[in-house]
Amino acid sequence: MKRFVNVLGKKLEMMTKGEHGFPIVILTGMGCTFDEWHEVSEKLSKANRVILYHRPGIGRSEPSEGKRNTEATVRELRELLDVLQITEPFVLLGHSYGGLCAQHFAKRYPNDVAALILIDSTSHDLDRLDTLDLPVMNDLSSDEDWLKQCQDYAERTETELTELIQPTLAPNQSKLPVDVQAELKGFVCRPNLYKAMLAEVESWYDDARLIKRLGNLSTTPLNVIGRDADFEVDRGKADGLPESELTLVEATWHQLICEQTMLSTTSKLVIAERSSHAVHLDRPDVIISVVEECLSRLKPSRQFE
Repeated sequence: MKRFVNVLGKKLEMMTKGEHGFPIVILTGMGCTFDEWHEVSEKLSKANRVILYHRPGIGRSEPSEGKRNTEATVRELRELLDVLQITEPFVLLGHSYGGLCAQHFAKRYPNDVAALILIDSTSHDLDRLDTLDLPVMNDLSSDEDWLKQCQDYAERTETELTELIQPTLAPNQSKLPVDVQAELKGFVCRPNLYKAMLAEVESWYDDARLIKRLGNLSTTPLNVIGRDADFEVDRGKADGLPESELTLVEATWHQLICEQTMLSTTSKLVIAERSSHAVHLDRPDVIISVVEECLSRLKPSRQFE
């Protein structure tokens, strides 16, 4: 069920599925909609309570005039949990930038997180990616080019963006229900989305440094899911990108993913074979399996609390 909820003075768009069972909160990646998580949320909600929401400016959530950083997301999530009257520890999933936010929350409120699942998550050492020598890939599409495009889109109207983008769906998105497909197409045509992404990008290096300084997660159960490096290299080669640069990027990303297991003394690494960065679309079954295994370990201990 989709609805709006007032969080820190802003109306945020959220979706809940399932009425009973373990609370599961999913934090989506930068510029991503919770509608893409249809298959994961449908399956997990059969026995659990799944909560997703759009950060300010994303989807139909009201934009925020304040600084957009992971600390703001931590405050919003803490308030959202209070509004929803969720007082028990919950399972927290974070994908990509949402994973960086999830790390921040879990370090700030360790007693609230029963388990943390990071899905191809941004690392607190993300600046290491900027040191890579990628002349061809940067010439074709640099971060500066992406930021300029976001700025351009942020200044247009929804009608202009619809005509300019003419949104289409990736093959894995086209498998979703028709109503969800319509939501995905409309999602990318809202100017506030690009304003929100620009605001989040502006702070993420400072965010990463702060999150790293907060230390580790002690014994919080942690599952780290990473994408398939070979699969990504093959996809890039099919688009004409140089194998040497693709291999360098994927090797570095894989190392950063592996290092995330060091955040907790109780951790596990899973590589989602045949998956790109969009693990929730390419291999939702992997995420579902990891969450269900995690819940199977948590529920017996919960019975004796």
